[in-house]
Amino acid sequence: MTNEKIDFKKLSKFSRHAPRYTSYPTAVEFKDLSEDEILPFLKSDKPLSLYFHLPFCKSACYFCGCNVIYTSKADKRTKYIEYLEKELETLSKHLDTSRVVRQVHFGGGTPTFFTPEELAEVYALIKKHFKNYEKDAEISVEIDPRFFSREHMDVMKEFGVNRISFGVQDFNEETQKAVNRIQPFDLTKEAVDIAREAGINSINIDLIYGLPYQSLETFKKTLDLVLKLNPDRLAVFNYAHVPWMKKGMRKIDETTLPSPEEKLKIFKYVIDFFENNGYIMVGMDHFAKPEDELFKAIEKGELHRNFQGYTTKGGADLIGVGLTSIGETEDVYMQNYKDLKNYEKAVDEGKIPVFRGVILSEEDKIRKYIIMEMMANFSFDIKRFENKFGINFFDKFKDEVKELQEFVDEGLVEITPEKIKVNKTGSLLIRNIVLPFDEYFKKMANQKVFSKSV
Repeated sequence: MTNEKIDFKKLSKFSRHAPRYTSYPTAVEFKDLSEDEILPFLKSDKPLSLYFHLPFCKSACYFCGCNVIYTSKADKRTKYIEYLEKELETLSKHLDTSRVVRQVHFGGGTPTFFTPEELAEVYALIKKHFKNYEKDAEISVEIDPRFFSREHMDVMKEFGVNRISFGVQDFNEETQKAVNRIQPFDLTKEAVDIAREAGINSINIDLIYGLPYQSLETFKKTLDLVLKLNPDRLAVFNYAHVPWMKKGMRKIDETTLPSPEEKLKIFKYVIDFFENNGYIMVGMDHFAKPEDELFKAIEKGELHRNFQGYTTKGGADLIGVGLTSIGETEDVYMQNYKDLKNYEKAVDEGKIPVFRGVILSEEDKIRKYIIMEMMANFSFDIKRFENKFGINFFDKFKDEVKELQEFVDEGLVEITPEKIKVNKTGSLLIRNIVLPFDEYFKKMANQKVFSKSV
């Protein structure tokens, strides 16, 4: 796939609205779930992937789609740590915490909005309950370089952090002002240098195209600066402007957003730029150096995807801890309360603070397998599927295969008795290509919850 050229005419032709699939099996909406309903699904001997949501930021970045609490008050952080401790105590009564931990991820907000001393408290709580880690466990943190110090890095290194993702988005000053995030290049470089000096050998940079005042020419300058940071991998996301869902986005002047045509030019240049500078495109929105494990995994057909993005650490039960955190096992998706008062009330009552999710039916699991295999590896091994589920693929999904024919006719998808394969252009449209297998999408297609693929 890596040596193919992308056909941008076809890309534009098929760029339709689709769900932003993450780890969810389909476009299904979460429903209310009680603690009693999810407890059976915590009993397992699978490895654990732990996600800790540290939701605080000092001020709003207007493009942000995350669940964040804006504050400068230290007592709110202190109180939140106390509730993390209570939640972990309750969780440990229902979850075998001696299970091996394969992955730990800290998201936000920005986790380093907590002081180094406060982060050390959080890490101590985790170590108290989870002591068994795989030798090559991935321990990663999302960081806003504006809130990062050597002292933060010292604490993280002590805990075992080995992967850092720095949010950049864009270095254009006009764009930064428009989205309320002033972050000079020198500040970002200093943060990256601190991580490198501490021995962090896996650094990711997040970028967003489609923000106010961006053009191909301004984004070229951002990319030149990013290259100086020498990241090991990059994530380049398409900005989804959904002000009806995220209030902060209402502060963005829509007349300053680049046109769809300009965004496509930017995206085309991004691909050419990174591939010409030694990176390889992985999936819809990631780039990695050839020696990065992301690229090695996709070559073997072993790449996985969850709500945090692409990962090589599949086969684990994801347990979310903290406000709004999402968890996933083979049978259920679950999310903690998004409202701080309700979260605290549940924790005070000694409950796991899950309030909604979806218990997967056997049909969900079957369709999830197809969708996520294609989303992660852009190919689907039909024989392996049939052996796993005891189902004749072409008999069960004859209508879905017919719906794929338009992509086959355009040369984006190849279907044989053994495999479904998606080419490089098709990989950028994978959210559309997997839609025939999503039995919920048609029921929700008229709702204003989806964005353009490109």
